Amino acid sequence: MQITEVRIKLMDEPGERLRAFCSITFDDCFVVRDLKIIEGTSGLFVAMPSRKLTAHCGKCGMKNHLRAHFCNQCGGRLNESRVIKDSDGRTKLYADIAHPINSSCREMIQNHVVEEYQQELERAKSPDYVSRYDEYDAGDFVDADEAEAPVRRMDEAHRTSASNKPHHPPQGDPSRIGVGRPHIGPGDSRGAYLDDSSDRRGDGTAGFGAGIF
Repeated sequence: MQITEVRIKLMDEPGERLRAFCSITFDDCFVVRDLKIIEGTSGLFVAMPSRKLTAHCGKCGMKNHLRAHFCNQCGGRLNESRVIKDSDGRTKLYADIAHPINSSCREMIQNHVVEEYQQELERAKSPDYVSRYDEYDAGDFVDADEAEAPVRRMDEAHRTSASNKPHHPPQGDPSRIGVGRPHIGPGDSRGAYLDDSSDRRGDGTAGFGAGIF
């Protein structure tokens, strides 16, 4: 396994021991990010990516950082026995997410990263310098499955047919809409009365109250 690429993000905060973040690529196919280059008492060293250790509250079960004395959820006092200590008796607050398991691999990473860090400092002196560390998040690579994903066709919504439309009454004055006459059998004298009444309403000659008596 070989380190095929190292990307550095320099930190220029004065007074801080953290000098840079970096990512390393193994065999052009596997990337480990968020390694830290730190200024120690004996020089630069590389710290592996890590996470904060937490422990559950004995009362409510909420996770809390090991340095907390009270639960962030219920406010109860946390038991000191939950703290994890290393072989030197110091409280262990962080756990490595990825790390080498032998000294030869650790030295290879250390030497390669520190050498690349020194070169990055020289490149940073250029007025056109731009760090490449964040290019992974900017679409530096494309997943093969995403590149060959089929294009979905968005069809037009199904149009409702005219037969499915709600019924609306005809427009206009309802009082002027014709109403069918009642059925009257042959020889019934009421037919003549209805015809005579309709004629008088149509010509408008009858006075007010005409036809009541």
